Amino acid sequence: MGVFRRLSDLLKANVNDLIDRAEDPEKMVKQIIIDMQTELTKATQNYGKAKASERLAEKKYLDAQKISADWEAKAKAALAKGDQDLAKQALARKVKADEDVANYKEMYDSISSQTDAIGDQVEVLKAKLEEAKSRQAMLIARSQMADTQKSLAKAAGTFDPNSSFEKFQRMEDKVVRKEAEAAAFTEIAGDALGGGSGDELKDTFNQLASDAKVDAELQRLMAEMNGGAASNDAD
Repeated sequence: MGVFRRLSDLLKANVNDLIDRAEDPEKMVKQIIIDMQTELTKATQNYGKAKASERLAEKKYLDAQKISADWEAKAKAALAKGDQDLAKQALARKVKADEDVANYKEMYDSISSQTDAIGDQVEVLKAKLEEAKSRQAMLIARSQMADTQKSLAKAAGTFDPNSSFEKFQRMEDKVVRKEAEAAAFTEIAGDALGGGSGDELKDTFNQLASDAKVDAELQRLMAEMNGGAASNDAD
């Protein structure tokens, strides 16, 4: 039967190979689940039809047995009355009924055997479908992980650590230059505003030296002026 040939092909398919050839493994895995569910539905429907045929064949077989038994009972009744001709007629009908019994028995056994085989295939498909569903999430996760690893590998392959380090070094040198420029501008601005050197201790000693010179000049002038005053008094 075509449906079970397709089912067999589906069950024998190499899932890993399908994933390798698929553009989107996640969609492919989901589609496989959908296909298996569809096959299970069809197989279940066929199993139901087979069971119906089996019940019909069984009914005809049992009916033929009842007819045979009924004609045998009638033949016995005729013999009990001493009517052998009537008994023979009843037995002739029984022989025909026995042939029907044999034919229906053969038909019933054949259909029953096929129905059992279909039922077994349905159970196999159910088990495979449940297994596929349980593995679906894992396969999708593995596929996503493989994509991530592939992307990282490509990124690593195009990454030049030497070039990147040189760029980093240039940026560091630029920052150092900016810091030096900022310090220089700060020193210039300080001199322009305060006129000092920026070193308070040094400025203090410079001021002391300047004050000492002023004091010395003051003493000189006072001495000169006092000396001049003494000369005038003597005259």
